This record gives sequence, C-alpha cells and structure tokens, in this order.
Amino acid sequence: MSVVDEAQDPQVVGPKQQRVLVCSGGRYESQANAQIRESIMDGWAECFGEENVTAVHISGAAASVARLQPTIVFAIGSYLPESTYFGEVCREAKKIGAVTVFWATEDPYEQDANYRITDDFDVIFSCDRWGHNFYQRKRVFHLPLAASRKLHYVPIDADIEKNIDVLFCGVAFTGRKDIVRNLMPTLRNLNIKIVGPGWAELGIGFSDARIDKAQLIELYRRAKLVLNLGRSLHFENKRFMISPSTPGPRTFEAAAAGAFQVFHEDTYELRRYFKADEIPTFSNKIDFDRLIARYLDNPKLRLETAQRAQARTLAEHTYGNRIRDVIEVLEKEKLLP
Repeated sequence: MSVVDEAQDPQVVGPKQQRVLVCSGGRYESQANAQIRESIMDGWAECFGEENVTAVHISGAAASVARLQPTIVFAIGSYLPESTYFGEVCREAKKIGAVTVFWATEDPYEQDANYRITDDFDVIFSCDRWGHNFYQRKRVFHLPLAASRKLHYVPIDADIEKNIDVLFCGVAFTGRKDIVRNLMPTLRNLNIKIVGPGWAELGIGFSDARIDKAQLIELYRRAKLVLNLGRSLHFENKRFMISPSTPGPRTFEAAAAGAFQVFHEDTYELRRYFKADEIPTFSNKIDFDRLIARYLDNPKLRLETAQRAQARTLAEHTYGNRIRDVIEVLEKEKLLP
C-alpha cells in the first residue's frame, strides 16, 4: 500500500481494551488549539479505535472519569489559565488506577507556569525539545506536534493554477515582521499574500484577515512558495527566556496539504524532521533570493519537493505516529500492561 493509500485508509492497531479520555480547553482556548485537540483525537482513534476514545472539556473531566472508567487520561493544551485546573481530574483518575498524561502543546511560551501540572501527572510530554529540559521532575519527554491525516492531508494537484508567488498566514508577531521587512526589496516585485492579524499596515499584499482551515488549504494549493516563519513569545517565559526549538504544527500541516515551504531557520531543528530536498531553508535575504531564483519559475522542482515533504509527513509525522510514541513510552515506563 502506498503512502497516499495509507493516508486514505489508516490501519487501526494496538490493544482495543485501552480506553482514552482526552481532556482540554479553558475559557480562552484558541481555535488553533481546538483543531490540535481534534487532530490528537484522530491519532488516538487510529491506534485504539474511535469507540475507545472520548473527548471532554476540562470542566467536566473529573466526573467523566468515574462514568467512563478510562485506562488513560490524556490532558492536552495550555496549563497557564487559572480557569484550567487539572488537579481534580488527576485525583479522580488515580482512584480508578488510570494513567495520567499531559501533552504541553504551548511550550516553551508558558514554562514559568509549569508548576501547575508538574506534580499531578504520571508522564509529561512537551512539544518543544529544548523546553522539555526545564521541568524539574522525572518522566518528561519531548513529543513534537504533527499533522492530521483527516484534517490536513490533501492530494497534490499538479495542474492547479499557482497565482500567488509567496504566501504567509499567521499573526504578525514582532519577529515575523522583522523578517518580512528584511525581505521587502524582493517581495515588492512579487505577487504576495501575507495574511493575519497585524499585517495590513505594511501595505499592498498584506491583510489583517483571519482565515479558516479550508481557506488556508486552498491558499496552499494556489501558492508557489509558502513562507514558514516561527514565533517567539513570552506569555510566562521570563525566568529562562527559553527560545523555541522544535518546528510548530504548521510545518507538518502545510506539508501534509502539499504546500511547497521555505523555512526561516533560526534556532529551529527542522533537519530532525525534513531533509533539504523536502523543505529548503533560509536565514537572510541573500538565502531567500537564491530560493526565489531556483524555485519560483520551476514548477517541476517545486512539485517534486512538495511531494517528498508530503510523503515524509504521512509516513512519520502524523498524530497517529505521535500517539504510538506515547504508547511506547508508557509501556517502557511500565505504566501500561
């Protein structure tokens, strides 16, 4: 079976007797985090079957433990908001002998607040390789985010018209604006679409619009080059000012959707996940101009590169892959039968 066939017909593997309760959500949960939750649900369902996986809001999670009797309580997302308290659900889980796991999907931006979960869970996974070193406890592992076969995979259409030269979608954080301003002498001569809150002030080709997942995937299909710009935030990251190291979920999602990405490389560890002929990188305007010269008017090379990145993602970087990694860790730690 080919990679594409597997994407359309994923295999259900693993012990069906395991039951998983996924809990997350705070008053301020973003749409992006809600989509990550849905993607993680798909990963568990791929391993244990949909009938053995249930998602609940954190506010009702403790009551759901007693009613559903899960063997694994899997909490995800942010541990920062005061409205999101995981202690109660962990106490209820321990009463029935369930394994408690937290996947911190907002690291390292909230690291100063990780005391809120460090004593509650049997195992913690952090989405950031560097950030996971700053938990002062045992059983902390790195687990990068990923893409969903169901939500992000789109077959690549080689014949679709590419009428956007350079695309970027995301919030205009200061670091991202600095990168784009540095590239402006080149971008001014191209048909660009830079979309997201905070961009409109930069002029033609920039927009403050918010777009949904379906719109984003359509833009990927129409773009020749998709800029991949990381972010550096410090919501509660002032103690150590930890710089993010692991690529965010958008890298894997865009690759699964068939986008040809050019990745701004700073402290990111992209090469652990993708080769240079799958996602090329740049660190300054000179590098970026070389990528433009090589790829912009070479649709065959762009197509081959995007196909390799997509195949890599479907083979190694889906939420099914990540959940299998979780199961392997739980088994090694003798937390699962």
